[in-house]
Amino acid sequence: MAFLYLKAIHIIFIVTWFAGLFYMPRLLVYMIEAHQRPEPERSILLRQLKTMASRLWFGITWPSGIITLIVGVIMLVNEPHWLEHGFMHIKLALVFFLYLYHASLHYLFRQLNREIVKFSSTQMRLWNEVSTLFLISIVFLIVLKNALSVVWGIAGLLIVTLLIVIGIRVYKKYRNEK
Repeated sequence: MAFLYLKAIHIIFIVTWFAGLFYMPRLLVYMIEAHQRPEPERSILLRQLKTMASRLWFGITWPSGIITLIVGVIMLVNEPHWLEHGFMHIKLALVFFLYLYHASLHYLFRQLNREIVKFSSTQMRLWNEVSTLFLISIVFLIVLKNALSVVWGIAGLLIVTLLIVIGIRVYKKYRNEK
């Protein structure tokens, strides 16, 4: 019974972690775009966006990522037989790369807080979709477990990635026409 409570807590914090991972890059997009605005609009927008990003990042995203990790480790310690399955090794590898993605957002956030803009808003919009790919990959892997064919999984991810890129380009074209 304790395992089910741990699993529920794990899922809750995965959801809140991903909420932060989805919204943070969007705030970074807005911060990049705010740098292109004239004063005083630039300063006003950046102050507000930095406050919003900081509260999201340190109040929701980081704590959720840490609690997700702790509860996930506790679950594996209590149920070590999960480590005997190949799908779990793939899932853990994806989670490792998801934490690297999280760290990359932290780095970008720190850069933008120092007024260092290295990427365009379009590049950041593309980077924003990486968490979507992780979510899709991990959920399908954990639900389908060994029933998921590697070939179909990769094909599905490539199709989703292509659709995301097309969507971003269509949006950019629509936005430039306005």
